[in-house]
Amino acid sequence: MSSNTLFSLAGRVALVTGSSRGIGFALAEGLAQQGATVVLNGRNASAVQAAAATLRDKDYTAHAATFDVTDPAAIVPEIERIENEVGPIDILINNAGMQFRAPLEDFPAERWTQLLTTNISSVFFVSQPVARRMIARGRGKIVNVASVQSELARPGIAPYTATKGAVKNLTRGMCADWAKHGLQINAIAPGYFRTPLNQALVDDPDFSAWLEKRTPASRWGNVEELIGAAVFLSSDASSFVNGHTLYVDGGITTSL
Repeated sequence: MSSNTLFSLAGRVALVTGSSRGIGFALAEGLAQQGATVVLNGRNASAVQAAAATLRDKDYTAHAATFDVTDPAAIVPEIERIENEVGPIDILINNAGMQFRAPLEDFPAERWTQLLTTNISSVFFVSQPVARRMIARGRGKIVNVASVQSELARPGIAPYTATKGAVKNLTRGMCADWAKHGLQINAIAPGYFRTPLNQALVDDPDFSAWLEKRTPASRWGNVEELIGAAVFLSSDASSFVNGHTLYVDGGITTSL
């Protein structure tokens, strides 16, 4: 099998949650570049439709699916619709997530619940109905978006760190349950990337200076630099990679 065939996603359907902008949109476009039919997701219908139209304008095959990944009752019929109207979901990338910063002693309880539901419960809520169909077919790729905070911690984001640590371990658990059915379940753990989620940090010159000193690569990441990892974990090239978390972080988790 040639390297081009190994990484090809032609003929495959990929659902990417939280993909109207930022990392999710970049990953969806990256999979489309390799031939995948992509289904973009978000809660804002106009934003998701616009993102899908942007990809179609580049001659990629893209569809929109508007549903809330924190609502199991909304997810199940949408998965069924996608499978009936677009095709069997071969690849699922669980990217939807949120951030909220506050000292832990002052962290609002409602924000704690919101972070847990959005960042970790949604991974289970979406993966379960997709995996059931993948299991029946004997194949499938699930890629969860974790974080360097799956491994590290910083002041002010302890609940976020907890959720991303949970994503890493849920990825392992999914592997333990589903690998025997022909599924590969892995995670990408981005470092610090220039995204809307991180805009407040990007705009803080003190934080950017700290980050550049702390990261061996001495810079912020660009979202396009996550595409290679996503394509690898979504393709036949990773057929025996399972339960793994791939850090794409400029080396920040490797040095003090």
